[in-house]
Amino acid sequence: MVQSTLSEQEVVRRDKLKELEGLGINPYPAPLFEVTHNAKEIKENFSEATLENYKSVSLAGRVMSVRDMGKANFAVLQDSTGRIQLYIKRDDICPDEDKTLYNTVWKKLIDIGDIIGVKGFVFITKTGETSVHITEFTLLSKALRPLPVVKEKDGEVFDAVSDVEFKYRQRYADLIVNPGVRDTFVKITKMKNAIRAFLNERGALEVDTPVLQSIPGGAIARPFITHHNALDIPLYLRIANELYLKRLIVGGFDWVYEFSRNFRNEGMDRTHNPEFTILEFYTAYKDYLWMMEITEQMLEQTAIATNGVTEVEVDGKNISFKAPFTRISIFDAIKQHTGIDITGMDEEQLREVCHQLNIHVDKTMGKGKLIDEIFGGKCEHHYIQPTFIIDYPIEMSPLTKKHRNKEGLVERFELMINGKEIANAYSELNDPIDQRERFEEQVKLMERGDHEAMYIDHDFLRSLEYGMPPTAGIGIGIERLAMLLTAQHSIQDVLLFPQMRPEKTVE
Repeated sequence: MVQSTLSEQEVVRRDKLKELEGLGINPYPAPLFEVTHNAKEIKENFSEATLENYKSVSLAGRVMSVRDMGKANFAVLQDSTGRIQLYIKRDDICPDEDKTLYNTVWKKLIDIGDIIGVKGFVFITKTGETSVHITEFTLLSKALRPLPVVKEKDGEVFDAVSDVEFKYRQRYADLIVNPGVRDTFVKITKMKNAIRAFLNERGALEVDTPVLQSIPGGAIARPFITHHNALDIPLYLRIANELYLKRLIVGGFDWVYEFSRNFRNEGMDRTHNPEFTILEFYTAYKDYLWMMEITEQMLEQTAIATNGVTEVEVDGKNISFKAPFTRISIFDAIKQHTGIDITGMDEEQLREVCHQLNIHVDKTMGKGKLIDEIFGGKCEHHYIQPTFIIDYPIEMSPLTKKHRNKEGLVERFELMINGKEIANAYSELNDPIDQRERFEEQVKLMERGDHEAMYIDHDFLRSLEYGMPPTAGIGIGIERLAMLLTAQHSIQDVLLFPQMRPEKTVE
């Protein structure tokens, strides 16, 4: 909750701010401070053999703890790479008679959380800890709000703050006091870079497509609606970028991809956030069988780039990203886990199966939605190791090419890992007449009350009429993949700033 009054500590820190200014010290000086070294580099590389390289170092970071020893202090400085111990001796930083900088500024006016710049030399203490002996320090930013209390021993955190209200709402403070959180997001960046490198090396072109769209197309989801004042028209935050990327395949690009920020006006839980990132890529002259192989290769290489190995432990389960992955049809999966073969069933028969399995359904759900509910409720959670669920009914896949050998099915797969969908891929539908009919079926579902049914995108249909080559496409949930590769239990833990309710003000 947002406080409207200052705490006692916040009042004290503002008093210190005034005292610093009274001493002629600018608590927020000009930003330039030359940094020559960081904590990690010093701790990893300093030794007797490299002593000459560390006789003059300059670091900047946040004060995380101080141990007062009279005429000398030990402190811990945290920068973006980690923590390192500082040794501050009064007569070193105040060689003249005036000891104000040490006695008043350092010992009384510097607080935990303040950002300082230091200069000095590296040495090893009698207890064997690599430290920086400070000869100069500069206050770079006075912290007016105290950091959350975290238990430490010998400079090491052993009881990080875990309150989710604090963690997600004040991510900036969470990053400061919980070192593991920073490591998670560094891994996520490595993961994204590995995916980009994999695609770029194979000739894929990264592109950007519109976030504001006149039709929320490319997926079955409920959109956010906004209004464009100048054009006086409603616009939708994109739920997917699929139809725009396919337009680029029509235009002559052979392989395009985008890390697409998408928005869906739906529920929130540990695997869903209203805004999220999907990697989508589309490749001409390929099919879903090729897509399964390239996906296996990409995820195996990404796991290695992120963690150094192909295996990761999640929720006590050892998950292997080593290719190849298992493949099973959705009908076989349902039969395996329910004992019921739904092949060839119509809508009423499927509705009866849902009743038998105690799966809640309503009258707005068509055949595709009913099958999706059965699989989601009774099968999905069984697939812990990476598994391709393949060959879906046509009713579930309005943008997918009909199966070349199996009547009533389409060439589609979903990749399941740890009981959740991670990716969705097709041999893309490139028949404009068939595509129009599929869109019209979606309109009928919308008229029945299905708020997630697709709109007809007439411009996309027009693009298909110019001819789109046979194409394979995929969408991969980046946050869900990140949860796996960083062993996090909630999507909020892999989003720097997850969506939350507005804070209430406390008087």
